[in-house]
Amino acid sequence: MNLNDFEKTDYNGLYVSKVAHVTYGRKYVARFQYDKKRYVKVLGYSKKDNITKRDAITLMNNYKDSIIIAQEEEPKIEVLDENKTTLPAKEYEKVVSQNKEMKDLLGDYKSLAKSVMKDGIRKIYELEELKHYQIELIKLQDYLEKENKRMIILFEGRDASGKGGAIRRITRYMNNKHYRIVALGKPDDTQRNQWFFQRYIQHFPTGGEMVLFDRSWYNRAMVEPIFGFCTQEEHEIFMEDVVNFEQDLVRQGMILIKLYFSVSKDEQKRRFDRRIEDPLRQWKFSEVDMQAQDLWGEFSEKKYEMLRRTNSRSAPWHIVRSDDKFLSRIEAMKIILNSVDYDGKNYALNFEANDKINISVQRELMQMRKSANY
Repeated sequence: MNLNDFEKTDYNGLYVSKVAHVTYGRKYVARFQYDKKRYVKVLGYSKKDNITKRDAITLMNNYKDSIIIAQEEEPKIEVLDENKTTLPAKEYEKVVSQNKEMKDLLGDYKSLAKSVMKDGIRKIYELEELKHYQIELIKLQDYLEKENKRMIILFEGRDASGKGGAIRRITRYMNNKHYRIVALGKPDDTQRNQWFFQRYIQHFPTGGEMVLFDRSWYNRAMVEPIFGFCTQEEHEIFMEDVVNFEQDLVRQGMILIKLYFSVSKDEQKRRFDRRIEDPLRQWKFSEVDMQAQDLWGEFSEKKYEMLRRTNSRSAPWHIVRSDDKFLSRIEAMKIILNSVDYDGKNYALNFEANDKINISVQRELMQMRKSANY
């Protein structure tokens, strides 16, 4: 409404157009303020609606009365908050109801920091998303048992790359009678004098079983040569033998999945800092962790060599970018589920690779040549 097109009448709040429309005549408009709110309403036209000034005054007063009555029927209640705002009673009741529902679900949630609340709610959504794939993993496990198949999954990556967390999510609902998690420590004197692969072979799965190695024989490709736990000759013998060793396993019916969790240097540092600062995570921080950042370059060289020389058609590496823990866990599950054509697969789920997380060895090597952050 442009007030320049209207003129005030002698009745407060009533306006009439200066120029009469050829067909409709002059327009009457009510414009007034009540309870700090401004109201504007077209009352009608002199010709079209056949109203006079007296009629317009009556219509305006009726409109005013309807607003006043509505306000009295819905009294405002003072709600004390940081902005000292007021809410209509119905809105206030709705807020109280929502607040009660939140307290029923979360207890005294207002005592929590917003960051804690946000992180907790995000994790709830993530856990629900993971469950769809965890159900599929149970179907896969049933298939392995039914068909007497054997599966080995290797979890490799730098310290704090998310291997352990991924293993826990993958096995969360599985039948623990048919899977094992193997995390071997340093070899003893007897094992040092054995064929290198022998201490791993004794943990291999039987028919219908899955074994998940939290670090594997690939310790000899990265950790052992860097920390002097093997000679250069032993390292080179391993690099020459491992591809044939894995090809023999696959040829004999073993389902072998090799996952490399690729964490960036910046994210690894952030996770180490959190381990140091958080009393609940300090037990995770080891002497080896303390050296991981300083030896980043040495680990990168060994990682590059390992991926380049041990990636084969029969036993390829699957690179999982793991700066985002949730997405890396989803992709790891997809890789495992896509490795076998098991019964009852839910094709409504998205099994396609996220090419920002699940990347090829060639792409990882190219990225490593460009940046020292991986």
